[in-house]
Amino acid sequence: MKSNEQVLWLNQVGLDDIEIAGGKNASLGEMINNLSQLGVRVPNGFVITVNAFKDFLAFNSLDEKIQLVVSQTDFNELSQLRSCGEQIRELILCGKFPTQLSERISKIYAELSEQYATQNIDVAVRSSATSEDLPNASFAGQQDTYLNISGIDALLESVKKCFASLFNDRAISYRESLGFDQLRNGLSVCVQKMVRSDLASSGVAFSLDTESGFKNAIIINGSYGLGELIVQGAISPDEFIAFKPSLKNGYEPIIERKLGRKDKKMVYGNQTERVTEISTTAEEQARFCITNKVAAEIADWVLLIEDYYSALKKQWCPVDVEWAVDGISGLLFIVQARPETIHSRTNKNSLIDYSITDPDIEDRKLLGGIAVGNKIASGRVRIMNANDKDSISDAAFEAGDILVTDMTDPHWEPLMKKAAAIITNKGGRTCHAAIIAREMGLPALVGCLNATEVLQEDQLVTVSCADGEVGHVYSGRLTVETKEWNLDELPAIETSLMLNVASPENAFHLAKFPNAGIGLAREEFIINNYIKVHPLALINHHDLEDRQLREEISEVIQGYNSGSEFFVEKLSSGVARIAASFYPNDVIVRFSDFKTNEYYNMLGGKYYEPKEENPMMGWRGASRYYSKEYKEAFGLECLALKKVRSEMGLKNVIVMIPFCRTVNELLQVYAVMEEYGLKRGRDGLKVYLMAEVPSNVVMADYFAAHIDGFSIGSNDLTQLVLGLDRDSELVSHLYDERNQAVKEMISQLIRAAKKAGIKVGICGQGPSDFPDFAQFLVEQGIDSISVTPDSLVKTIHAIHAIEQSRVFEKVMVPEAV
Repeated sequence: MKSNEQVLWLNQVGLDDIEIAGGKNASLGEMINNLSQLGVRVPNGFVITVNAFKDFLAFNSLDEKIQLVVSQTDFNELSQLRSCGEQIRELILCGKFPTQLSERISKIYAELSEQYATQNIDVAVRSSATSEDLPNASFAGQQDTYLNISGIDALLESVKKCFASLFNDRAISYRESLGFDQLRNGLSVCVQKMVRSDLASSGVAFSLDTESGFKNAIIINGSYGLGELIVQGAISPDEFIAFKPSLKNGYEPIIERKLGRKDKKMVYGNQTERVTEISTTAEEQARFCITNKVAAEIADWVLLIEDYYSALKKQWCPVDVEWAVDGISGLLFIVQARPETIHSRTNKNSLIDYSITDPDIEDRKLLGGIAVGNKIASGRVRIMNANDKDSISDAAFEAGDILVTDMTDPHWEPLMKKAAAIITNKGGRTCHAAIIAREMGLPALVGCLNATEVLQEDQLVTVSCADGEVGHVYSGRLTVETKEWNLDELPAIETSLMLNVASPENAFHLAKFPNAGIGLAREEFIINNYIKVHPLALINHHDLEDRQLREEISEVIQGYNSGSEFFVEKLSSGVARIAASFYPNDVIVRFSDFKTNEYYNMLGGKYYEPKEENPMMGWRGASRYYSKEYKEAFGLECLALKKVRSEMGLKNVIVMIPFCRTVNELLQVYAVMEEYGLKRGRDGLKVYLMAEVPSNVVMADYFAAHIDGFSIGSNDLTQLVLGLDRDSELVSHLYDERNQAVKEMISQLIRAAKKAGIKVGICGQGPSDFPDFAQFLVEQGIDSISVTPDSLVKTIHAIHAIEQSRVFEKVMVPEAV
């Protein structure tokens, strides 16, 4: 009977065997038996079962001794918790293996070595508890792992250490917090052939976005060497984002990648220290640890695993996967897979938004880092050092403090649950600190680089993770506003309500909002925040006479073959992330509309931009695109959008031309677009015109013959209709989208669009600021309204009210009248 076995091969267990094999082993066995035929490779190995663990405890008469220690412990006292763990671990480490068990392990280890034609194969020895990797509690990283173990003596000693790790301080505390019986948990051990990722790369991957829970993303983190440093948070890894529909439809799935700070790696050591850390070279740090091709293969396997487990459980089952590339064979392997346990349990119908309302927020900013979660918390800074045991105590840390450290130690988990927030110098989105913060519902900033230097002990700070992927620490206790909506309670509306989205970092989070797509995605935000260099300076940076500028630009584009390649990848990644978030709904992307003064202020801009008296009315929008001075730079925008649509398969992207004064100008822009591979109608490409110049309205019938839709830019249209500069404080009191002259122009355009049979929407600020203006637009029969996310709920209610009144009028007034 399998249930009585002490040792089994991995392919002899599956998900039905968690009680004897633990979650990790059960999952590995399940994949070997059911996914290997689909190409998913899992290193072979064997399972030392829970039966063996229980036999070990019984042979050494440890049950009663452990029970006594547990019964005498107050787990709320950190000192008692530590003492309890130390006593139990010492009891286990001093125990001896039953002869039958040690002989059985020796025999199967020899057989595994023979499979790989070696005498003592290098193995990973991993703990696999019966309570880990459950849908309602991950217990991730609670027990220990030992890498590059060779020889039976070292193997048996590592197995014993795994047994003892069931009673690590963090594991005891975690079980206690979730109400698990300390003595009813069993432990199994996985002994698995090592993948030589010390000679290549390894990492983790999630089949959803770890912060927002967005279901169509696969997040891949990776670095050089063995994967422990990523889990520990000792490095900031490379990150790749794959889009599931692109993967399924045969397109390039990697829509974004970010270079991490991989300053060290874990490799094989010697007989005494089986693994060791070494510094990476400057060349390694400057390049990605894997290619897009390998990242796509990882994404493909992660999706296979998710689909398999989802079908098995008959519900969506996102997964957390560990992967490794073997440096000898070059092959990819999956070394672990388990259910994701945070977002799979969250309420999808509830939306909570956090924001800081203090006006001087920018002046209070101290530092930034990778945001974990979307909450905001204030408290006193407590700087902790893993090497200073005296600082890690109940006395040194009070409930509500902000934990600040280089990187968290897993043994600190009992302390971390008392924190209001966590800040680390090192780590990425999948490090230990990030995982624990999510499980505990705490805001955390990881990878801040110098938090322990910038922040001072006992300093009062506010930690905000509410602004997307990049969070910040502010001085003092700031005022936080919380809004919560039940999406099920929002009224249904007929008018298409879209969103204005600037930052790609917020897109996954905003995908939860009820919407009909994106009415305006501005390229300017991406260029300003991700590219930061004038496009022409990027194209020509090798030829620039300014040596310092050349060096600055070279630093920015490090890892890319050219400035043009850098621009196209960064812009396409930003657009792709927004388009993916709202796929398959329409996403209207406006070509860049910087003014000359805005371009001038970019790195290198002073060499390419003229001085204009009134940039608002000058060389902007369409007039730049076909000009000989800027055409090549506009071509890069076209190449980026072509990549998004043709290579990544995000054909929901519609392009929009801003500030186009004449029909002839529109046709000249089309000629340049086609030259760079973007042709209206080809592969379903739609082109909208941003109607913001009075000539667009006056000549609407003529423009309509050459476009697929209008999108009203009420900001510029208002200033041009009223003849004022919206940037001037002297006439700001006259600026009002609801002025009758502006409303007349909008009504005229909507009628022209309806006559031509093309779409007409609005993406200006007016509907976001004034619900009554949104009601006016509905009355005029506009097809869509696009608003900022913070105005969504009030706009829904405003539109619902006017739609209901129209229904009421139809019921009360006969059609003939």
